[in-house]
Amino acid sequence: MTESQSKYGVLWSRDELVLSLYLYCQIPFAQTKANNPEVMRLAKLLGRTPSSVARKLGNFGAFDPLLAKQGISGLTHASKLDREIWNEFYGRWESLIQESQRLLAKTKVYSAKVDDQYPIISRAPRPAGKSEKPTTVMARLYQSFFRRAILSSYESSCCICGNDLPQLLVASHIIPWASNEETRADPENGLCLCVLHDKAFDRGLISLNKSYTIVLSSALNVSKSNAVQVTLRDYQNHKISMPRRFPPKDTFLKWHFENVFVR
Repeated sequence: MTESQSKYGVLWSRDELVLSLYLYCQIPFAQTKANNPEVMRLAKLLGRTPSSVARKLGNFGAFDPLLAKQGISGLTHASKLDREIWNEFYGRWESLIQESQRLLAKTKVYSAKVDDQYPIISRAPRPAGKSEKPTTVMARLYQSFFRRAILSSYESSCCICGNDLPQLLVASHIIPWASNEETRADPENGLCLCVLHDKAFDRGLISLNKSYTIVLSSALNVSKSNAVQVTLRDYQNHKISMPRRFPPKDTFLKWHFENVFVR
């Protein structure tokens, strides 16, 4: 990676910043610390110290609009190039994934064992056979990025019921994957839901209004089950727990209400 020099040391290159933003989007802001193994791995890849990478992640936090609304300012020494990279890729998530994978493909310093241990900044595997097309590989990377971004934003808890068992959590698309290619990797098109509420949302039994309040389908009225009462009907007019980053976009919620929700 090409780096420019200054009297203050080695400046950050565009490539380094792209990979740093890629990692930033996939871990909770509170975990952008030098002792985070994924920060340490990126630091080794870039030939920098974990502390310097953690500071750079903090710089990106200074541009994050939802962090600002929560009174979290990030670090204050962001550079002009930091801002340019943020503006270039924020909201263009597939481009960020593709560019990051292009850069990672140029590196040859990590074994498969290390890649498996810390998969966030791993290179995409080569297609294994005729059925493993490059488009399939990229689809898996989009899904992985989306899941990591959603779970980290919602602090690995269902935004409806608070379930925090990782095995029961789903990064749920508001506009389904197959319905719009442009939103499939967008974290603002996602909710962290437990398997039950994910299925109910997917089948249109629940939706959200523009105030992030749960709306229930009349289809639930046919059930006399106490389980349905406790797990679904009791959440009528309940506001979801908001994410630390990437809040669900109003236009996506409106689409779900108009196209999926069963009135």
